[in-house]
Amino acid sequence: MKKYHGAYIKNEREVARLREANRMVANILDAVGDIVAPGISTMRIEELARDMCSTYKVKPAFLGYYGYPYASCCSVNEQVVHGFPSERSLEEGDIVSVDMGVEFDGFVGDAARTYPVGKVTDDVQKLLRVTEESLYVGINQAMSGNDVYAIGAAVQEYVESAGFNVVRRFVGHGVGAQMHEKPEVPNFKPGMRGLTLQNGMVIAIEPMVTLGTYEVDILDDKWTAVTRDGKWAAHFEHSIAITPQGPRILSVSDRGLNRHTIDS
Repeated sequence: MKKYHGAYIKNEREVARLREANRMVANILDAVGDIVAPGISTMRIEELARDMCSTYKVKPAFLGYYGYPYASCCSVNEQVVHGFPSERSLEEGDIVSVDMGVEFDGFVGDAARTYPVGKVTDDVQKLLRVTEESLYVGINQAMSGNDVYAIGAAVQEYVESAGFNVVRRFVGHGVGAQMHEKPEVPNFKPGMRGLTLQNGMVIAIEPMVTLGTYEVDILDDKWTAVTRDGKWAAHFEHSIAITPQGPRILSVSDRGLNRHTIDS
């Protein structure tokens, strides 16, 4: 890997290993979507994630990361990110955001999705749809020669035009041999110039969108982030390679790239 202003430029072999790591993550998230239903616990999601990591013979990237005690992050309703799996049972009308990462052959895969639990209200369905759509709006800006902050500007404009807000406390990031590499990839416009994207960079874009305020608080567990006003939040994430042909989504499952909440 070559360095460019602190960011790493990957070669084709390294991108291929990142693609494989992300394929596994996407397959795990597909399997999670298959079991999300009223009555299951978020710990069941954790168990599934660990079982699939064992099958793939890979290490969960989050487990032990700065002391994080689980393989997955399961954030329910007003929880934005980094929620702990537990015996809490999901209820009809809830939403659950699942963030997952694995380490494969020295490289990290990282992606997230938010799932409706049974039938959700119209405003929550719109929240899921707009959040997922904003991810693709951001991806469309992930081209060589673009300022990395153009991604966040596009995400923020799209989200706010729909009447929602984007969390500022957490951002996307470069991904490679480490889970968090440079550059930071905000989901909002920071008001300054950022790094120019280069072919071979791999970044994780992950908008977190709220029904109310974008302000968050951290619970006593030192990890779980919740909205300050208690209104619900959604989170979607893909890992993206910057290529001469445009952005390439690496976190694609064996089933293919599907929109998971957008009505056809």
